[in-house]
Amino acid sequence: MHRMKPTARVALTALFALSLTACSQKVEDTHPDQPVTKRQEAFKAMLRTFEPMGTMLRTERFDADAFARLAQQLNTLRDQPWAHFGADTNYPPTKAKAAVWQKPDEFEAKRVRFVEATDALLAAAERRTQADARSAYEAVQNSCKACHNDFRR
Repeated sequence: MHRMKPTARVALTALFALSLTACSQKVEDTHPDQPVTKRQEAFKAMLRTFEPMGTMLRTERFDADAFARLAQQLNTLRDQPWAHFGADTNYPPTKAKAAVWQKPDEFEAKRVRFVEATDALLAAAERRTQADARSAYEAVQNSCKACHNDFRR
């Protein structure tokens, strides 16, 4: 086995540590009004509402009343991120692809499908049946995935 000189080992270790630090540095949103940060926070808020619904469905611990409250909360939150996709908001730390601004009609169509899916989820949640809730939840999930596939890194 090849033995590395102690100075080379130290240099290599330092280089490795430096590269890890560089990879883990968080890029801050320094623009006025922080539109990228605001839209990321809005999406995270929606996700914190959406994930518990999925957990209920996956673990077979469906609580119709709690599910309906979460669906209502999601509908309240769903419009918040979109206003923060202005023309000058394609900068780090965005995770949006340039396609958001290059294909605005397609992006808008995906947003509309998401809104329609959340409307259907709320209607299904109000019927208080797990089967309806599961189907509508999957439709919202699919609308999110479709948009991420085309418009998110």
